[in-house]
Amino acid sequence: MTQPADDLSTIPAVILAGGLARRLGGGDKPLRSIAGRSLLQRVIARLMPQCDSLLLNANGDPARFAEFGLPVVADSVAGFAGPLAGVLAGLDWAAAHRPEVRFLLSAPADCPFLPRDLLARLQRALSEQHAQFAVAASGGRSHPVVGLWDVGERERLRTALSDEGLRKVGAFLARYQVATVAWPTQPFDPFFNANTSDDLAEAEALAKLDRD
Repeated sequence: MTQPADDLSTIPAVILAGGLARRLGGGDKPLRSIAGRSLLQRVIARLMPQCDSLLLNANGDPARFAEFGLPVVADSVAGFAGPLAGVLAGLDWAAAHRPEVRFLLSAPADCPFLPRDLLARLQRALSEQHAQFAVAASGGRSHPVVGLWDVGERERLRTALSDEGLRKVGAFLARYQVATVAWPTQPFDPFFNANTSDDLAEAEALAKLDRD
């Protein structure tokens, strides 16, 4: 039986910013601004009150993120293996720097309106359902990149990435008992993510509805 998740005050989070932003023409998508603040600033503002600490998964020169004051960890799996590689980097960081922590929250750097109760609800579902992982959902869709991960499963994740070539987050999670927590999509979907120029324009409008 899975043990209850850590106390909320001890759980760190990894913000996943290791993508290539192809649909935005490349570059660092998390540094794109909406309503005067970068996507990354907005994600940090949402997660900081909920988590013990934050780290950033990003590849390339970490100095470009220095202003945010977060530890930056690169993928350990070569070839831009996707968000699972970023999660693994976060799990490895937690194992090395926070060995007392059993769980790590993950969230993408392009979701500027994350729920303020994200960690609390995921943690509660994980404990109540005796699951190994918990993921967010909205509008009838699962968002497996937004989830609570068991640090102890990192070697299995490494094997799946390196030996099996697995790239889909959902395919890896399908091997485990996963608790899914749904959020309402009104007045907007809290898991809206900005992938294109049109998405950035829509995010500008949504920011007017946001309480931040």
